[in-house]
Amino acid sequence: MIDVAVMASGGGTDFQSIIDASEAGEIEAKVKLLITNNPDAYCIERAKKHHIDYQIIEHTGKSREEHEQDIVKVLKKYEPDLIVLAGYMRILTDDFVDRYYGKMINIHPALLPLFGGEGMYGEKVHEAVLDAGMKRTGCSVHFVTSEVDGGPIIDQRCVPVKNDDDIHSLSERVKEKEHELLPEVVGAFADGRIKLEDGEAKILPEKDN
Repeated sequence: MIDVAVMASGGGTDFQSIIDASEAGEIEAKVKLLITNNPDAYCIERAKKHHIDYQIIEHTGKSREEHEQDIVKVLKKYEPDLIVLAGYMRILTDDFVDRYYGKMINIHPALLPLFGGEGMYGEKVHEAVLDAGMKRTGCSVHFVTSEVDGGPIIDQRCVPVKNDDDIHSLSERVKEKEHELLPEVVGAFADGRIKLEDGEAKILPEKDN
């Protein structure tokens, strides 16, 4: 069983997907901590409901480095085995990323390396997908590196882009896959089946019972 810390800034539906899988016994992982920079984020209510410790660490009035120092202090206290960025709307410094390299993953609402990078998040991603006339999109989970959305891809899920899609309908379809993919990756990490070698992530097959 591994301990997981989640960092989120919004509604926390991806956060909820990990909680649900953990409580159902589907993955050998327990969410021990939520960190958010947004005191109004609904993910806080989800943490309260499931009796998960949470820390609101606001970034207003602080340098990026000062803000991250506050986060590190909390993470040192909990010592999670895995940190999951689930809609965390802050770009992290190289020092922070390097500190947790190989132990920090992020979920992105597109098939990386397409539609990733600085400024590409949330509805902006789906708008870009629609504007490009894509017939397929999806979501990706990757290890976090100093290159925004550029770390080794662990796994992805694909969804069709329908002719009558708008940003909202496409977002909802991608979210459904996010809520499947993220707990699966966390579970694989907990089982020791994700290997990071030479800048490439590999998922080993499940062992036969």
